[in-house]
Amino acid sequence: MVRRGQRIFTTTASAVLVLALAACGHDTYQAAPGADRDPSKSRAGMFSPGGVGANLFTGDASKGGSEGAIAVNAFLWRASLDTIAFMPLASADPFGGVIITDWYAPPETPNERFKVNVYILGRQLRADGLKVSVFRQQQDASGRWNDVNVGPEVAVEFENAVLSQARELRLRAVAQPN
Repeated sequence: MVRRGQRIFTTTASAVLVLALAACGHDTYQAAPGADRDPSKSRAGMFSPGGVGANLFTGDASKGGSEGAIAVNAFLWRASLDTIAFMPLASADPFGGVIITDWYAPPETPNERFKVNVYILGRQLRADGLKVSVFRQQQDASGRWNDVNVGPEVAVEFENAVLSQARELRLRAVAQPN
């Protein structure tokens, strides 16, 4: 009899505990903010001109290209891609602001190759919002690639080229009537 009483007590205590825990999580479902918005602005029209995400990669020129869905300056992003357009891309992350190229061997010097990493550090169009790393390798007689030092002036020249391009893109965007 004690065993049966113990089992009833354990079952009852478990049921009370479950009900008590269920009561703690008493949240009612609420529609997401803006759920009653205009259904014509669906996800399909998100990237069309004037759509919700129309400025994903262009940004608002009046705010320095810092608006939009990407987390970095859109003008620096576009200018970086334009500047390294001749190199193959290994990866590009517009949300993290990282562009990594694959190795590129210039046709005039096939025994050397270059790789560039571009880091866009913020949403402002500023000189300190960009960091570039340039890597160089040379091929020896046995066909192995060996790392070669690259002077810091190469990265600075690359950064200056990107910044100049970004400024031009911004000026063109500001000059365009909306």
